[in-house]
Order: sequence, then C-alpha cells, then structure tokens
Amino acid sequence: MTIEVDLAAPLRIADLRAAREPISVRVGPAVRERVTAGRVFLAKVLGDDRAVYGATTGFGALVGYAGRADQRDQADNTLAHLGAGQGPDLDPDLARATMLVRAHSLARGDSGVSPHVVDALAAALGTTFAPAMPRLGSVGASGDLIPLGATAQALRGRGDAYLHGRRLPAAQALQQAGLEPLPLDGRDALALVNGTSLTTAAAALALDRIRASHRVIQLLTCVLADLLGCDPQFLDAGLFDAYGHAGAITVAARMRVTLDGTTPSGTRPLQEPYSIRCTPQLLGAAEDALRYVDGVVTADLAGVSDNPLFFPAADKVVHGGNFFGQPAAFASDVLTMVLAQLGNLAERQLDLLVDPVRNGGLPPMLAAGPGRQHGLQGVQLASTALIAEIRRDAMPASIQSLPTNLHNQDIIPLGTQSALRALDQSRLLALITGSLALGLRQAVHVGARIPTASACARVVVALAEAIPPIDPDRPLEAEVRLAAEIAESLAEPCP
Repeated sequence: MTIEVDLAAPLRIADLRAAREPISVRVGPAVRERVTAGRVFLAKVLGDDRAVYGATTGFGALVGYAGRADQRDQADNTLAHLGAGQGPDLDPDLARATMLVRAHSLARGDSGVSPHVVDALAAALGTTFAPAMPRLGSVGASGDLIPLGATAQALRGRGDAYLHGRRLPAAQALQQAGLEPLPLDGRDALALVNGTSLTTAAAALALDRIRASHRVIQLLTCVLADLLGCDPQFLDAGLFDAYGHAGAITVAARMRVTLDGTTPSGTRPLQEPYSIRCTPQLLGAAEDALRYVDGVVTADLAGVSDNPLFFPAADKVVHGGNFFGQPAAFASDVLTMVLAQLGNLAERQLDLLVDPVRNGGLPPMLAAGPGRQHGLQGVQLASTALIAEIRRDAMPASIQSLPTNLHNQDIIPLGTQSALRALDQSRLLALITGSLALGLRQAVHVGARIPTASACARVVVALAEAIPPIDPDRPLEAEVRLAAEIAESLAEPCP
C-alpha cells in the first residue's frame, strides 16, 4: 500500500523513512492557495522594480551585480556554477528524503516559488526517481547549495539520477519514470537550492537510527543483567528519584519493566561494573540529549529554510539567514557524542560477556571448545574496530567554521558534515549492538542461564530461533546484522 504524505500536515521522520519507496504526496487546496499567493506577490514585487536576491541579482558574493534579464536564463545562472560537488553519490534513499523535506518547506508558501515546482517534487516522489547528489560540497550555509543544485538539475533532466536503484542520465530517468523535465526561472532555481533540506533529512534519519539503538541497548542491558544473575537494585525507583534527572528516571522505569520477574543468582558481586550498574544513568543522559535533538529536528521539519522570504499580507520581501543550519549542526554533533558513548557501552558489555573472570565462569570468548574454537573472538575484534572508527570521527564539526565566498559566508555551521557523519556512524552503532546481541545468544549455548524475566527470555528465544549456536566456528558477519535486526524489532518504540 502506498503511503500518503500531505504537505499541509506536519512532516514526520516516519514520512522520510517511507520516502525510500514511492509515496503519494498530496498538494491540497490550502497548499496550492498559499504557494500561488506567494508567486503572485513575487510578480508584483518584480513589477514594482524591487530588488530581489537571486531574481534580479547575482548570487552569493556577487549579489551586488545584476543577474540575467531573462528569468529562464537566470535559472541557468543560479545552477550552473553549483555543479562542483565531489565524492560518491549520497544514498538515493537520503536523496529522496531530501526532496520531501524541500517540498514541505516550499509548500509553506513563503518562498515565492511556482506551484509547478512543488507539483514536480511530489510527482518525482511518486516514482523511484532520486537525483544523484554528491556527498561533498555543502557547508550548510546558504543552504545545501551544491547537493541541492544537483537535485534541481536532475529534475530539469540534466546530470544524473537513479531509477529503480540504477544510475542513469537524468533525462533518461525522467522519461522512464513518466516525468517531464522541470522548467525553472531564477526564483524557482534559488528556492530549490537555498535551504538546508539535506542537512535536515540526514539529521532526522540519524536521530531515528540512534533512537532505535538506544532502545536496543536498554533491552540488551536487561538481558545481560538477567543472564548473569545480577541484582536489579541498580534500577531502584527511589535511587532515581534522588538522582533527579528526567531521562534517567524514564530509562530506569523502562528497564524495570523489562526486568520484571528476574531472580538474582546470589553469586554476583555486591556492585556490578559500571557497564551494568551505571547504564541507566548513561542511557538517561542520552535520552535527555536525544530529546533536545527531537526538538531541533521537529522545528527544522516544520520550518521554512530559504532566502528571501515573501509575506504578501505585509507587502514584505525579507532577506535574511533562514538557510543557516546551525541548529542541526549542533544537534547532529550531539547525536555523534551520544552514539559514541552508546557504542562505548555496548562494546564494553560485549567485552564483559566474553571474559570468564567477569561473566560468571563462562568459557573465554564464549567458545564452545576454547582453543579448538574461538566463539566471539572475531566479532569482538570487529566491534573494537567499529567503536574506534566512531570515536576517531567524533570531533564536533559545528565549531570548525572558516570563511568562504569572498567572506560573504564568513562564518558557517557545517551542519551537513555533522548530519551525514551522524547518519553514517548510526549504522556502525547498530553493528556493535548486533554483536552484543549475538554474544547474548551464544552465552546461553555455552552455559549461561536462560533469563528469568519473561521479557528478557523472549529476546534470547527469538535470537536462538533465528541464529544457530556458534558451534563450530563459522563466518558471522551476516549473523551480526541479523541479530541487530532482531533486537531492534523486539525493542519497543519510545512512547
């Protein structure tokens, strides 16, 4: 069944996920009325001979020079110089999410864009069409100019695009998808590129992935504690009321529900290592940070990222900086910090689980026949490499400003780099959680008890039904990914 997204309604992260497949994008009467009103007002403004950036002027540092007189030529003037991106193409799924975010921003009616531009974005999203967008080239200020420039050109039938996952010349992709090349004037072209829609889409999808991993680690920590026979007093409600942090109170409450019915073994130390005992405090701090990012992403998905903006009721054209992606830059760097510490935690929990000194006497590396077999040894090595990869790239991008564009852009947020990095690393984090889940499944095979809390036991049973024990050794890369998927499917979304 095709998902419908109404551009008159708030845009949700779930809509961005859905956009990886063809979706029905509704451009209803209210949207069409306000977009048309903005376009009519633009014509009036130009008729009054008022200066409008990008419609009557050059771009960026060349704003002091007149643009081309013909508005169709002005579209070329806008887009041609942006064909300077480098690096591999972005994932077509992300490119399509970006198109949806851009359509929603333009549908607000404040951009002076032609209604047929919104219609064209909606039509493209109804197919498998995705522009070929270069990864490198955006500084997240004046919008994601270069990748969005590639999007605009692909919609015009220039450059390259994907259809059914296959890279083609854009003109050919449009024709095969049953789409017409998009005609643009100067204002239309600038409105398509002068926003941070790629940054917003990447940050939103990264948040979605990291929230999923956050839920998974809550669940797997409970399974680990139950499997080892830990005393659940580290989750005591009074303890967290005294602590006073909202996120930790929420996380501990969720974990208490998961561990309901557990029976301590009585053989564990009085105090567990921090990777168990302090998990609700760590995950609670992550929850508080993710709530901050929730707010930023919600605002970015709802807002207008463009310049200038047009307000017909006030007879105003306002030139400003709503394309400046500093909120998403800060938020994405927070996501990177959160996911790095989540990865640290899951990797340390796996290390505890394979260590016979700390795992209650289970065999080293959870090997069914130590020496003759190696159990989780390769998986742990890979997990160490994954967390090292994440930590190496954890330097905040949002503080790395440097001037460009003849000092017109003399300070920049670099939110695109922040958001794309967080999205990339979120995939690595899921592999670490999958490694931990695989270890929990193997621990039961080599002698650990079946967890005594019913919710924890269900996780082990689900993993065991899908993944045979590691006995004898075999390549495990596919099982790590499968374990990650199973754990995510069992971790309930946050209310």
